[in-house]
Amino acid sequence: MRETMLPLPGDGQDHLPLRMVHTLVIGSGAAGLNAAVQLRAAGVDDVLIVTEGLDQGTSINTGSDKQTYYKLSLCGDEADAPSLLAQTFFGGGAMHGDLALVEASLSARAFLHLVNLGVPFPCDAYGQFAGYKTDHDPRRRATSIGPYTSREMCRALIRRVEERNIPVLENRVVVELITLEEDDHRRVAGCLAVDAEGRFEAFGAENVVFAAGGPGGLYQTSVYPAVHTGGIGLALAAGATAQNLPESQFGLASIAFRWNVSGTFMQVVPRVISTAADGQSDPREFLGEYFDSPGDMHSHIFLKGYQWPFDSRKVVGGSSIIDLLVYIETVLHGRRVFLDFRAESHGFRLEGLSDEARDYLVQSGATQSTPIDRLRVMNPAAIELYADHGIDITTEPLEIAVCAQHNNGGLAANHWWESVNLKHLFPVGEVNGSHGVYRPGGSALNSGQVGGFRAAEYIAARYGVWTVDQSSIERTVLDSMKYLSDWLAVSQNASTTWQDERAEFQARMSRAGAHVRQKDTLDKALDQAWRQVERIEHNGCRFATLSETAEALRNRQLALAHAVYLEAVRFAVASGTGSRGSAIVVDPTGERVHPKLDASWRIAPEDASFRSQVQETRLVALGQVDHRWVPCRPIPQSDLWFETAWARFRSGEIYDE
Repeated sequence: MRETMLPLPGDGQDHLPLRMVHTLVIGSGAAGLNAAVQLRAAGVDDVLIVTEGLDQGTSINTGSDKQTYYKLSLCGDEADAPSLLAQTFFGGGAMHGDLALVEASLSARAFLHLVNLGVPFPCDAYGQFAGYKTDHDPRRRATSIGPYTSREMCRALIRRVEERNIPVLENRVVVELITLEEDDHRRVAGCLAVDAEGRFEAFGAENVVFAAGGPGGLYQTSVYPAVHTGGIGLALAAGATAQNLPESQFGLASIAFRWNVSGTFMQVVPRVISTAADGQSDPREFLGEYFDSPGDMHSHIFLKGYQWPFDSRKVVGGSSIIDLLVYIETVLHGRRVFLDFRAESHGFRLEGLSDEARDYLVQSGATQSTPIDRLRVMNPAAIELYADHGIDITTEPLEIAVCAQHNNGGLAANHWWESVNLKHLFPVGEVNGSHGVYRPGGSALNSGQVGGFRAAEYIAARYGVWTVDQSSIERTVLDSMKYLSDWLAVSQNASTTWQDERAEFQARMSRAGAHVRQKDTLDKALDQAWRQVERIEHNGCRFATLSETAEALRNRQLALAHAVYLEAVRFAVASGTGSRGSAIVVDPTGERVHPKLDASWRIAPEDASFRSQVQETRLVALGQVDHRWVPCRPIPQSDLWFETAWARFRSGEIYDE
C-alpha cells in the first residue's frame, strides 16, 4: 500500500489522502473477513479492509434462537454430494445452476476452514459433525453453535486477520465507488470514504471485494442491527447489475432489541397481545377472533417456530396468517403487538394442541404451566439473550413487528463472484444476489464464506498484477470530490434533515416494498420515491455536526437503492410473478386470505413459470431502471475424469470457464 496526498481547492479540507492498494475489501462481516484471509493465503499480500467497525454490521450482531450454518452433510450414513446439495439450492427457484454448484462444492471446504479457526461446531466422539434439517432442506445438513453462530465466525476470522497482519481501517463510511472506462468495459478502481470527523479519504485499487451486507437501512421495521444500513446503493449508482432484488425474507422480530423470534420463542406458545399506541392501555389477545378454537390458534403460534419466515404459501390456512394479522394490527390499526411469556394465553390446554405441537412439547419436557417456564426448559439462553440487552422477558412483554430480515437478491455476479458487468468488483456475502426465491435456512452463511474463497482465488489467478492507471483514478477522485463538496455545501441550507429524509424512505419501503405488495400502492410509492431521490440529490439534507457528514452522504445511496428496489418489486408484480417467497401480492381477483378478514384481502397466486427465470435490474439514470427476465443457467455437468480435470487445473483453464 502506498499513500499520496492530492491537493484540493477551496477553504475546507486542503489535501485528500489517496491510498493505493492492490485489493480493497469494503466491509468486515464474515464474508469480507474471509475474503481478506483467503487473499493473503492465495499470495495477494497488498490487502486492506475498510470498515465502519469490526464490531459493526449484521454478521457480528445478529442471530436467532439457534442460528444455523448450512453445509454438505458430514455425518452418518445419509448419502450426500455436491450435485445433490446443488439441486436443493437450485430447487428454490430463480437461482442460476452454476452458482448453486459452486456453493455446494465449496461448502465443506468453507465449513472446515471455520472449524480449523476454532469455531466450535458440535461433533460426536468420532469426529462426525452432527446435523439437523432446516427449512427447505431434505437432509440433515444444518449445524449451529447456538444463538451467536455468525458472531463467533467473525471473532475467529478477526483473530486470523490479526495473525496475518492484514491492515484494517475502522470508522470509515464508503460514500462512492470509483469507476473507470477501460477498453470495451467499465471497471471499479477504488472508493471515496468519510471518517468519523467528516474528513474524506480516497482509495485506489486494482480490485474491490464488496462485502457491504444487506439493505438493512431501507426499512422502518427491520431486524437488521441498527448499526448496519448496507451499501448496495453504491454499486447500483456505479451501474452494477443486480438480480432478484424483490426476493427478500420477512418475519416476526422484536424491535427494542432487534432479534428474530423464531424457534422456541414461538414453540413455547406465548400470549400474543396488542395494546393501544401507548403500549399499555386496552390490552387484548386479538388473534383469537380469527381461529375456530383456542387450540387451533395456539397450534398456529407453535408452528411459527418451525416456519418462522413469512411464507406466501402458508398464509391461507397456514402459520403465516399470524404474521399478516400482526401486520394488520400494527400498520393498519396503529396498535402495538407483544409476546407475553408470563402467563398462559386464554384457553391454552396442552390437550387442545395439534398432535405435532403437543408431541414436541411433551418430548422436550416442556409441559410447564407458563410459556416462560417452558422456555427455561427448552432454551434458557433465549431468556439470557434478552437480559443481556436490558430486557427481562420474565417480568415484561416483548414488543414485536413483521420485519425485513434478509435479501435473497443483490448484485449479479458470475461463478467466480465477479460482477457480471463491472469488472474487478467482487460482491460477497448478502450483497451478492446468488439466492433464489427460497433457500435452506443458514445457506446465507455458507454463501458468504464460499464467496470469499472464490473471489480470492480468481483475483490471485487472473488479477494479480497491477493494470489500473493511478492518474485516471486521481482525476476521477477529484471530480467526485468537487461534486460531493458542493453537495455538502448545499446541504447546509436544506429544508429537511438527514434523519427526516431517512425516516421517509424507510416508512415507504416498509409500506410498499415489504411482504405485502400491491400495484397501485407501488405506483404511488415510486412517484414519491424518485421525487425524494431528486430532492436529496439537488437540495441535499441538513446535518448538524461534522460527525454527521457520513450520515447525510449515506442518504444518497440509501434513497437511490430504495427507489431501485421499488422499481424491481413493481416490475415483478406487473410481470405477474404473483405471491411467492416471503411476499404476497394483493389482487382483487385472487384467493381470499381468511373468511374473517375484509374481502379486499385477496392474493394473486404464484405463476410458477417465473421460477425458471432470474430478474435482472440495472440503473441507467435517475428515474430510469432497466429490467429483464433471463433463463436460469442449468447446473453444469462437468467432465470429472481425473486426468482431464487435473490438466485443466494445471493449465489454469478453469478460470476461463
